[in-house]
Amino acid sequence: MTAPVSLIDSTGLAAALERFADERHWPRYHTPRNLVLALTGEVGELAEIFQWLTDDEAACLAEDPARFTHLQEEMADVLMYLVRLASVTGVDLDAAVRDKLVKNALKYPTP
Repeated sequence: MTAPVSLIDSTGLAAALERFADERHWPRYHTPRNLVLALTGEVGELAEIFQWLTDDEAACLAEDPARFTHLQEEMADVLMYLVRLASVTGVDLDAAVRDKLVKNALKYPTP
């Protein structure tokens, strides 16, 4: 049996986020509940970028540098809160993604 391929290596980001939080004395605020609420807020900010756009307009966001920068920033916020949540709760994101891909393949087989 071969070792599973790593799909996500968030260890460096998780360590950087932990250092960032520690330097600001934030770990007491980084409870799973608070992180989920913050993540939800950031997903809302990401969704707001697409609100009222047509599919064609949304597909062309990269052509508008200011909007594209905003998109990148909101996506980064979502990722950082998700990685921080995984770190605080002890979830191995790589293992979770690999497991979920297997489950999705069984649930949604190719036609």
